[in-house]
Amino acid sequence: MKQTGIAGKLLISRTDSIGDVVLTLPLVGLIKARHPEMHIAFLGQSYTRAVIEACASVDEFIDWQQISQLSAPEQISTLKKKNFDTIIHVFPRKAIARIAKKASIPLRIGTTGRLYHWVLCNRLIRFSRRNSGLHEAQLNLKLAADWLDEVNIPEKEIIQYYGLTRVSALPVKLAAYLHPDKFNLILHPKSKGSAREWGSENFAALSELLPREKYNIIITGTQAEGDLLTQEGFFAKAGEINNLTGKMSLAEMLSFIQAADGLIAASTGPLHLAAALGKVALGIYPPIKPMHPGRWKPLGKHAGYLVAEKECEECRKSGPCLCMMHITPQQVKHKLESMVLTSRER
Repeated sequence: MKQTGIAGKLLISRTDSIGDVVLTLPLVGLIKARHPEMHIAFLGQSYTRAVIEACASVDEFIDWQQISQLSAPEQISTLKKKNFDTIIHVFPRKAIARIAKKASIPLRIGTTGRLYHWVLCNRLIRFSRRNSGLHEAQLNLKLAADWLDEVNIPEKEIIQYYGLTRVSALPVKLAAYLHPDKFNLILHPKSKGSAREWGSENFAALSELLPREKYNIIITGTQAEGDLLTQEGFFAKAGEINNLTGKMSLAEMLSFIQAADGLIAASTGPLHLAAALGKVALGIYPPIKPMHPGRWKPLGKHAGYLVAEKECEECRKSGPCLCMMHITPQQVKHKLESMVLTSRER
């Protein structure tokens, strides 16, 4: 049994994308729940700040982009002044591992899968993400074995520890796009290249299928993604929708998802945010490992996914996943309706 109530200063390093950060928050939440006196800082990218600062379990956000622009001595000095007792390299990055060692952080935790961790870390955890059958959020917990009584936490329990209780109030200008008497559904067709996509034509066909007396449809994404959707003819085919592409910051997007009722997307940050906030979150996935839902499905009270039940080796390397593209809008509509009904019964 691990001791409870340990104080100290812990740095969680996860400097990749929004979805990855969301799936790391339960790690932070579990540690904070077991050790409420521990000061937990999160080293992340600038663009993920809004998500990290919305988590009640995080005491401090440290911007990796700002630190990376400093000279090498300044990077080391900045981290050393924080007096961290421990750093957990959830997302391995050699530069950060090197700085952490030179800053003399006493306990430096990383996986055995990176050769430089053998030199730069002094606590190595042996497991393989790529070959594991566990979910990403479960894999993250293995790095915290020194603080948790149990690291093999079921998915249904993990969802209690996201801690996204500091979401800002939704601005009035954005609240106007929500309908009080309909199911406010966000469609997020693009992924900024972070995931295999279902295709704008499929999303447009789905939008057309959904009855407007029941659904208020909102399209989200970056301005560049909105421009691409226009070029692909999405808005001309999707029927009556609210186009919010390029109109929200991440903090506003987080608030908008919290105020809406559901979201459909590929394996993207907004999908994982919707799941973490307890919304109906439907993900459309390729069956390709390690991108498959076993590793990356949304985890939440009302989360679910669709995936083709086959190996799909032909499109592993690049391009659209044809097995994923062949999931029909009718199938997605049916799955959505089932999820909405279930969410209302609970």
